[in-house]
Amino acid sequence: MPRHRRTAAGVGETAGPALPTGRPPVLTLTRSPSLSCLRPSVKQRDLIDLLILAAVWGASFLFLRIGAPEFGPVPLATVRVAGAALCLLPILLWRGEWPALRRHWKPIGLVGLTNSGLPFLGFSFAALVITGGLASIFNATTPLWGALIAWLWLHERPAGWRVAGLGLGFLGVVGLAWQKALAPAPAGDIAPGWAIAAVLAATLMYGFSANFTKKHLSGVPSMALATGSQLSSTLVLAVPGLLLWPARWPSAGAWAAALALAVLCTGLAYVLYFRLIVRIGPARAMAVTYLLPAFAMLWGALFLGEPVTPAMLAGGAVILAGTALATGLVRPGRRAAGAAQPRSTGS
Repeated sequence: MPRHRRTAAGVGETAGPALPTGRPPVLTLTRSPSLSCLRPSVKQRDLIDLLILAAVWGASFLFLRIGAPEFGPVPLATVRVAGAALCLLPILLWRGEWPALRRHWKPIGLVGLTNSGLPFLGFSFAALVITGGLASIFNATTPLWGALIAWLWLHERPAGWRVAGLGLGFLGVVGLAWQKALAPAPAGDIAPGWAIAAVLAATLMYGFSANFTKKHLSGVPSMALATGSQLSSTLVLAVPGLLLWPARWPSAGAWAAALALAVLCTGLAYVLYFRLIVRIGPARAMAVTYLLPAFAMLWGALFLGEPVTPAMLAGGAVILAGTALATGLVRPGRRAAGAAQPRSTGS
């Protein structure tokens, strides 16, 4: 399987894990997509796989809402990373990439915490309070954090419309977070503001992970990164997860949700995502990021009766528009500028 060069996420790049929830893994990166890179045709099978992946990762927010109340955030995150590690480890061994994991275990271990373990905890905690649709909208801010961290840490300054995209995206975050955080919490419940802060902290860690991967793990096989991340998170969360295990054994429905998170939304979704990267390239595979909120809101409304409010739709549209500009997916004026220049007819 070909390896892909990794670069910083957000500023001129797109990231390939995280999955928190449903986010694509921050593992395989390439130059940022533009409208021109989306024009080449994608086979129908690849388009179907892309939609399946978005539906699966969007469903992770539904499974979090079902499992978190009975397991608790820490045990649920523990079951998720442990199950995903069990799914990915045989694939890693079959591909012969265990030596790469062993050579780079220290930085991979850190990425595991910042790209899986801790973000999964944050999203599991948020699932106790806010809807999956709302969490998925804030999850879409990951490329914004990646761009900002790349600017501040790696000195990869965005230019032109990308700076405007950062501003627009974060403006949408502030507006939506402010509106939701001011909502009163029922007596004894967690205030929504804490849940929103946990989600944004998780996406901030995703942004850090993308840039750390670029700086310290370039050239490491993606499956070694994915499997190592889940293994290291399992080692760290195992003891807290057991100590905080619920006194009442979770129901069959909660177990089904936890196993779906581990096997379907993390383990198998990674495999599908990396297969898409090989077939259609990282730039097009990253389109799944923009489909996640739609599926998350759909599953929440269908199965849990979660409301989809005008504020969510408006805030989500602003955040996604800002993200598209900040990552270079949309470049206003590019086509017009290109059309104004005469084309060479060759010799």
